[in-house]
Amino acid sequence: MCLSIPGKLIAITKELDEIFRVGKVSFDGIIKEVSLTLVPEAKVGDYVMVHVGAAISMVDEEEAKKTFDLLKQLGELHDLDDSQIN
Repeated sequence: MCLSIPGKLIAITKELDEIFRVGKVSFDGIIKEVSLTLVPEAKVGDYVMVHVGAAISMVDEEEAKKTFDLLKQLGELHDLDDSQIN
């Protein structure tokens, strides 16, 4: 099953222009670099939904936390940790 995971944008790391950007997103302490191309309005501190390495939409903080907590309870976050890949 493919899911989008909510995370908090903590830094913009690359910026070709106002559209083509990459940022670091925190998923409960696990940090990943993601494309921000589909959410040009996103700024540091915002919550975004991430699917396959790209932020696909914005989400409010309360909804992001509820969704993330539910995914943790369901055990659906195992792929976030790079140490388990390979």
